[in-house]
Amino acid sequence: MPHLDPADALELDDELDEVERLIRDTVSAFVRDRVTDHVADWFESGTFPTSELAPELGKLGLLGMHLEGYGCAGADATAYGVACRELEAADSGLRSFVSVQGSLVMFPIHRYGSEEQKLQWLPKLASGEAIGCFGLTEPDQGSDPGGMRTVAKRDGEDWILNGTKTWITNGSVADVAVVWARTEEGIRGFLVPRDTPGFTTSEIHRKLSLRASVTAELHLEDVRLPASAVLPGVTGLRGPLSCLSEARFGILCGVVGAARTCYLSALEYSTTREQFGRPIGGFQFTQGKLARMQVDLAHSQLLALRLSRLKDNGKLRPEQVSLGKLANVRAALDIARSARTVLGANGITTEYPVLRHANNLETVLTYEGTEEIHTLVVGESVTGLAAYR
Repeated sequence: MPHLDPADALELDDELDEVERLIRDTVSAFVRDRVTDHVADWFESGTFPTSELAPELGKLGLLGMHLEGYGCAGADATAYGVACRELEAADSGLRSFVSVQGSLVMFPIHRYGSEEQKLQWLPKLASGEAIGCFGLTEPDQGSDPGGMRTVAKRDGEDWILNGTKTWITNGSVADVAVVWARTEEGIRGFLVPRDTPGFTTSEIHRKLSLRASVTAELHLEDVRLPASAVLPGVTGLRGPLSCLSEARFGILCGVVGAARTCYLSALEYSTTREQFGRPIGGFQFTQGKLARMQVDLAHSQLLALRLSRLKDNGKLRPEQVSLGKLANVRAALDIARSARTVLGANGITTEYPVLRHANNLETVLTYEGTEEIHTLVVGESVTGLAAYR
């Protein structure tokens, strides 16, 4: 009886074209050569080697890879999703870095920026010469960004920004921040270079999740910006929400990699760890766990591929992205937790990747829209009734 491929039980990678497979193999090799042996140490020390990895990721064409022109690779959505999967197979922090750079910083500049802004920032961001961050979440406003307190007021031809943003990936290492602020016209996006007077950052420490990732607060105190700093192409929440939809697509694909790593780790352990004179993978309880994890992984892989193809065809809707993030992050977290039980006490060490992934996924579950918010998005989509308030 032929065996299922535990990494791809439904043989979905056969549906990838030649370019998508090349990207898969290239990213997988990069992760294996540059990340896998080191990421546990980064996690334990709470560090991420941004200055080393950013240029390498840029050289591979992974930064803003789904955008056209300005030094971007112009890859299709499926290829981007596959890249996210292979990056997050190592660590969610690595995928988060690429996702923030491409979907939350480069995407709004590419979609809503002026030609001058695009020429100034996109080539440097694509190469990894410059790092960006995305300032939306505030200490008192997370799931309801419409209530943000950061304000931008006109002063002649200039703008004056005041406010605080928090839980900002790459915040303390970014060369430019895309900051969203309330104005008399509605919510607008501003490009804030790091050396702007009044703009400071403070790194967030003592995290128990996403430790191999830089997280910070942004502080804006009477930050004066010229009119040319405003993203001219959008006003209102549509701007930041469209960016989040791009990032969520990367998440729903990326977490499949984390789930796959956890599952394969548990599977390998179950065939070598012996109790009562035989491998624990031969006992019914353990096989039941492995079978359920395999089913959840296959479901997630199938969902990610389907949504990727919809995005390539220009048919993917935000509600479908919410469905994908809701389903796949939860499945990945369930797989990580179940895999940890297969590994027993060994599963809590950084020698194995499982609990590190589980800790990271606790953050992924709530960032870019909490599980509850995405549940309500799907609920409204099928009933036509909003239940947010």
